[in-house]
Amino acid sequence: MSRLPQWVGGLGSGLTRIARRLEERAAERAREAGTEPAPGPAAATPPPSPSLSAIPPSPPAPSAVTPAAHAADEAAEPGHVPPPPTYAPAVAARPDPVDAVPWGVRVAAEVGWRLLVLAGTLWVLMRVISAVRLVVLAFVAGLLITALLQPSVAWLKRRGVPRGLATAMTFILGFVVMGLVGWFVVWQVTENLDDLSKQVQHGITELKRWLLNSPFHVTQDQINNIADKLSEAIGTNTKDITSAGIEGVQVIIEVLTGILLAMFSTLFLLYDGPRIWQWLLKLVPGGAREGVAGAGPRAWTTLTAYVRGTVIVALIDAIFIGIGLFFLNVPMAVPLAVFIFLFAFVPLVGAVVSGALAVVVALVTRDVFTAAMVLAVVLAVQQIEGHVLQPFILGRAVRVHPLAVVLSVAAGSMIAGIGGAVVAVPLVAVTNTVVGYLRAYSRDTAARAVLAVTPEEVAAVHGIEPPKE
Repeated sequence: MSRLPQWVGGLGSGLTRIARRLEERAAERAREAGTEPAPGPAAATPPPSPSLSAIPPSPPAPSAVTPAAHAADEAAEPGHVPPPPTYAPAVAARPDPVDAVPWGVRVAAEVGWRLLVLAGTLWVLMRVISAVRLVVLAFVAGLLITALLQPSVAWLKRRGVPRGLATAMTFILGFVVMGLVGWFVVWQVTENLDDLSKQVQHGITELKRWLLNSPFHVTQDQINNIADKLSEAIGTNTKDITSAGIEGVQVIIEVLTGILLAMFSTLFLLYDGPRIWQWLLKLVPGGAREGVAGAGPRAWTTLTAYVRGTVIVALIDAIFIGIGLFFLNVPMAVPLAVFIFLFAFVPLVGAVVSGALAVVVALVTRDVFTAAMVLAVVLAVQQIEGHVLQPFILGRAVRVHPLAVVLSVAAGSMIAGIGGAVVAVPLVAVTNTVVGYLRAYSRDTAARAVLAVTPEEVAAVHGIEPPKE
């Protein structure tokens, strides 16, 4: 019996330690749940006593302590102050406003602002080109002439001629030939100007006589009235004609400046073309450099084929129409053939203008029958050109849809006049080639990237085990 108090005291201390551990676990659970349990009377537990009466009562089970019960206990306590009546309950989260916008509207908005950025960029580019239009047209003309003359330089280099000498020979010979053609046209016009004026007066008289005897019932008074109005218009617009003459002098100066710039551009492009291209590639970002490097030679091939084919087609048109004019005894058949050759570089529009000019000259200098025969010759040659020469010589590499040709020529003429109309179609052809190549290149790159993925990489992405061999 002497050991009974000691045994009871040890049992009481053990129960006390168990109660403390339970309280600590309950406090940890409350902290994890975001609530703190109210301090109970067990917090001030007296130290253990060897007597049986000193054993403290066991604490409540921690599992029964919940936030709701805790709040109820606090509300039941005396002196508890309830929350104010304006206390609002928790409001449910509102849905994202983006989810209320239809998917089609979102896609249209994404596409729309990108189109606005592209339109703004294009507008700024057009403004810059308009500010330096003479320089841009001169460089583009030099690029077209280079595309025409570069095969000659390459041929001479393959025959062992040094690059500098081959460039000099091609450059001098090409511009001498173009200068002789221009001089020949001017010489023919000035030589036949007096005879042409007489023939024009005679043709106008014959045209009046034909109109009086025609079934259109045109009277002499109507013809005289038209002539008087023309004379009055010329007399009242003398100042405009004078200012136009002054502007013509400025145009001549600009043309001469453009010719010099085109000559210098051609010379350096013939001599240092590959080096200039390599320098331009360095300005392209590294990720797109490979694609641009592949598109450049194909664009140059398209431009060379276009210029060479256009020269051949224009030469054939000029020769056959010139022969027709010569046998029909139309004055200035050779200068008109040269004009037909030059106007052929403006697709569709140039052929119509040059053919109309030949028909008008035949009508004024000869008679209606000769003009009708000239019109038949022009139409026949142009039909052969459109259905035989262009598909055979130009090929499918530079074929552009007629609608694209008309729209590009109209846009080019509105932006930069005749020069813009000349360079519009080759620009569209080159752009078509570049876009087609880059599209195919992107597809090939994606296919190579898919084929280059190993089974281990696929397994790592999908979180599966790689196949065993």
